[in-house]
Amino acid sequence: MNFFLYINRKLIFFSGGLIIFSFLILVLYKQFNIKNADINKIENNLSDADISEPKFAINNESKKIYITAREGNFLNKDEVLLKDSVRFKSNDFIIETENVIFNRSKQTAESKTKSLFKSKNTTIFSDGFNIYDKGNKIIFYGSSNIIIK
Repeated sequence: MNFFLYINRKLIFFSGGLIIFSFLILVLYKQFNIKNADINKIENNLSDADISEPKFAINNESKKIYITAREGNFLNKDEVLLKDSVRFKSNDFIIETENVIFNRSKQTAESKTKSLFKSKNTTIFSDGFNIYDKGNKIIFYGSSNIIIK
């Protein structure tokens, strides 16, 4: 009888060790894959943008126009190309477009991509716009549709 218990102890010890060893290998393998996946994800998220989530403002005597985008690239000392979901927002209106060249020193902005202007009673779809005179004047370019409510 002791002989069978002795064999069973060795078998149980060997089986337990094998299970623990397999579990450790599985955990280490998964950990290694997770680290590689994180590195690949970080490398894919990196872009060639100089600024991530840029925020600017056009200030004048009566109001502020806040500008946000997903990416920005410096063109020169004063000009910044804002890309992806560019939004101009003030208390009076919102303009949405994809690409804008913003001049920080002159506080002007120009876009030649499809744009949407929204205010309380007016909506304008255009092929671009130019904001100048510190945000007091806006010119819409190209084929434009105006909806007045």
